[in-house]
Amino acid sequence: MQIICLDLEGVLIPEIWIELARETGIEGLMATTRDIPDYDALMKQRLDYLERNNLRLDDIQSVISGMEPLPGAKHFLDTLRTKYQVMILSDTFYEFASPFMRQLAWPTLLCHRLTVDDQGRVIGYVLRQKDPKRNVVRALKHLNFHVSAAGDSYNDVTMLEEADAGFLFCAPENVIEEFPQFLSTTSYDELVECFDKSEQDGKSVK
Repeated sequence: MQIICLDLEGVLIPEIWIELARETGIEGLMATTRDIPDYDALMKQRLDYLERNNLRLDDIQSVISGMEPLPGAKHFLDTLRTKYQVMILSDTFYEFASPFMRQLAWPTLLCHRLTVDDQGRVIGYVLRQKDPKRNVVRALKHLNFHVSAAGDSYNDVTMLEEADAGFLFCAPENVIEEFPQFLSTTSYDELVECFDKSEQDGKSVK
């Protein structure tokens, strides 16, 4: 049986931090895992901008409340779930993701948590585990699942490497050029076809 593992931001929903940057005018918040491979360095940079601009969790959640999944994402996810088990593996935070999960009919999501003080300031974050995406895929393979995965950023690479089949979806050119071993797709229909072929290939191996 095949399990599909998907990144969230850039694959199913817009980039939250980019939208926050647009709404607040803080250009430094435009950086994402598409630009900076070191997630800890990226998050420290983000937290510094939040502190300097006195942005609190409810300010971020207010921006998120006006956002929607990417066009076609809900249908894509519904289509996948009629055929396969699907898990979303993300480096976002549960405090951000809930509105999107509701719009996507509550798929399974594994991500991280923020540390928030009693004034609502975001003062840190807690990773669910080190290298979480790779470790989830590895655990699923140990349970004898055939795993296919798709993502768009540097922080998805270990997941794609560990999966039986890994695909880039609407990734930026810098990521595509740096990791040519992953087939790059640009539409949900193409990605479904990739997963279907991966399932067939997995069955033929067995």
